[in-house]
Amino acid sequence: MKKIETSDLEIRKALHAKYLRRANSRSNTLIIDELGLVHAKSRIDIAVINGHIHGYEIKSEKDNLDRLDIQISTYTKSLQKITFVASKKHLEDIVSVVPEWCGLILAERGIRGGINFSVVRTATINPLVDPFMMAHLLWRDEVVDLLKQAGYSAKDLRQPRKQLYEILCRVMTPKELTASIRSFMVQRRTWRDR
Repeated sequence: MKKIETSDLEIRKALHAKYLRRANSRSNTLIIDELGLVHAKSRIDIAVINGHIHGYEIKSEKDNLDRLDIQISTYTKSLQKITFVASKKHLEDIVSVVPEWCGLILAERGIRGGINFSVVRTATINPLVDPFMMAHLLWRDEVVDLLKQAGYSAKDLRQPRKQLYEILCRVMTPKELTASIRSFMVQRRTWRDR
């Protein structure tokens, strides 16, 4: 009997149902599929936002690793934690290139056809995250709101978005920035299916 390769979609569904079930039930946690990073120049398969912004990137048997170097570079700048959820086919190659602080989860088809997960390495805090790149998760009007609260004048707030992100990173800690990102994402009405 021919083995059926795992797909991104079935790993994603199983990850939500099994691995992220507890996080999904917490009121202070937001889980987003296909979160755009750096103004949608890249996407992370699943983002879990609570005390940190934790991205999960899926590499199924049907996937290739052609974009892995670019993804690692973008994710490292934008996410506080990163976990790669990979099929056995890709695990060794991923282990050889991702930083030590990245988490690794093996996703395999079980004997009954479902997807099983085994934690190979738990993610730790990304020491290279760039708050400026994290701030790109906020919309311009959200950044303006935060800077108004910090006492900036209307004149200061007419600057280009890039300068507003820079100012925001000077006045907020990464922890405050993460909390603001989560808060605004929950409030968004015209964003995706919300």
